[in-house]
Amino acid sequence: MASTKQTASAELPNGPGAAALLAAGIGRATMGVFTLLAEASKGLKTLFNFYAPTGALSGVSTSAIVVWLAAWFALHRAWAVREVAILRFSIAAFVLLLIGFALTFPPFIGLLQVT
Repeated sequence: MASTKQTASAELPNGPGAAALLAAGIGRATMGVFTLLAEASKGLKTLFNFYAPTGALSGVSTSAIVVWLAAWFALHRAWAVREVAILRFSIAAFVLLLIGFALTFPPFIGLLQVT
């Protein structure tokens, strides 16, 4: 009986985990891109202003969460029962995470903006 439980757990697909990792990276990179766009354009800054006391941050964060959830939903549905190259998707998620952090770091945003 114990070997059956071990076999069943060893056969779980890694697709849902990879979907969660990659979706987190996509969401973080999206937050960085939206932050950069809101800082670079007065029109987009106004568009992202969902709640006036918070300013553009309210729309940037809400929009990034929507993208993250949509990516997670789509990837999870696509990979729910699949084995995927988890290392490749983990590296991609980490790179997207770094991009997202860089694009929300004020000195880096200042380098990218042309005044």
